[in-house]
Amino acid sequence: MQPRSWTIIGQCLFSARPAGQSHNGIFFEMVDVLAAPQQAKADSALRTLTGISVAHWVSHFHIFVLPMLFPFLKEQLGVGYVELGFALTVFAVVSGLTQAPIGYLADHIGARKILLIGLTVGGCALIGLGLHLSYSALIVCAVLLGLANSVYHPADYAILSAHMDEARMGRAFSIHTFAGFLGGAVAPAIMAALVASIGGLGALIVAGAVGPLVALFLIVLGIPDAGANKTKDDAAPQASVITPALIVLTVFFTLLSLSTSGINNFGVVALMGGYGASFSTANIALTAFLGAGAAGVLAGGYLADWTHRHSQVAAGCFAVNAALVLLIALVNMPSALLTLAMGLAGFLGGVIAPSRDMMVRNAAPPGAAGRAFGIVSTGFNFGGIVSPLLFGWIMDQHMPHWVFGASVVFMVLTVLLALVTERKPQASEYAEATSPRA
Repeated sequence: MQPRSWTIIGQCLFSARPAGQSHNGIFFEMVDVLAAPQQAKADSALRTLTGISVAHWVSHFHIFVLPMLFPFLKEQLGVGYVELGFALTVFAVVSGLTQAPIGYLADHIGARKILLIGLTVGGCALIGLGLHLSYSALIVCAVLLGLANSVYHPADYAILSAHMDEARMGRAFSIHTFAGFLGGAVAPAIMAALVASIGGLGALIVAGAVGPLVALFLIVLGIPDAGANKTKDDAAPQASVITPALIVLTVFFTLLSLSTSGINNFGVVALMGGYGASFSTANIALTAFLGAGAAGVLAGGYLADWTHRHSQVAAGCFAVNAALVLLIALVNMPSALLTLAMGLAGFLGGVIAPSRDMMVRNAAPPGAAGRAFGIVSTGFNFGGIVSPLLFGWIMDQHMPHWVFGASVVFMVLTVLLALVTERKPQASEYAEATSPRA
């Protein structure tokens, strides 16, 4: 192996490239995350992180396919936005109810198999809708998309937890999360280009085909399995994965969802209706919030690897975040200052994501990462079901300032809950719970 030197670029520590090689973008980040003494192990980990991140990109891309086609679907199906919104509610309910069972399957029959099935089912759901467009087909598509969406967190995190370098786990989680952010960010532009070039039905078919193609890519890439191939301990099946720590973390994930989804979905109309912001100003501010959040995720990966106090990182970042959003709620800022405040709030919200994931990993009993992430991820779905109703009601009551005010309340509750979610690694507790009694 070639000797490595180390150099500081910006604020990030990267392994200097051997002569004749170059680093670029996210691949450059991945090489640092996966630097390991054995080159073969590093190459395997790089393939794993690449494949799982691409799959997470698909999951967020597919989430936005139907909303981006609402104008087309409304015209073709002759229905209103209430009927179209019901399809999204069906998606959220199915995804929420199936996260935990899918996590169980990931741990017992293998996370890789579950992930490949999820990619294929989600893609075929969109292809089927494109081939046979009707309202009943739309609802069936929403059910299948919700089922497919429930696969990604349990399967992805089970594989990453089993095969990434422990010292760089936070950065691996951050790249995985960033890939999901990126999938949602590019979905509007991709769908708009597809509709303009091949029409709405063609756009559904092409967007759906991405799923099976990526599943094939993962097979060719040879991503490893997790869960089913582990050595089974006779006592392990007797332990329950539904621990107090994971129950609290599920509530924590619900509060996280509620604290940001109102701003994501209603921030633009709230800024226009309550603060006199123009449409362009409000959209620029929201773009800063979302874009800085993606950058914060990558930065948070380094922070998560640097410290073991993940709950305190989450609490500290969200406390500052709450103060910023409260300032936005109370003060009518100039557009430049508003954009800056929204961007900083989004960045801090992104920073906590890897620490959030590390909290779940630390709370999971050995061999139960899939189930643990499946259980706590239902919190996101609960938030996704409640949030549109709550913040929609707030806007109907002509209280746009409370879109930000209610977000502050949920952020404060998130901070308080984060301070009680820090758990020591569960191995000793698990061993004690499953050891034969004298």
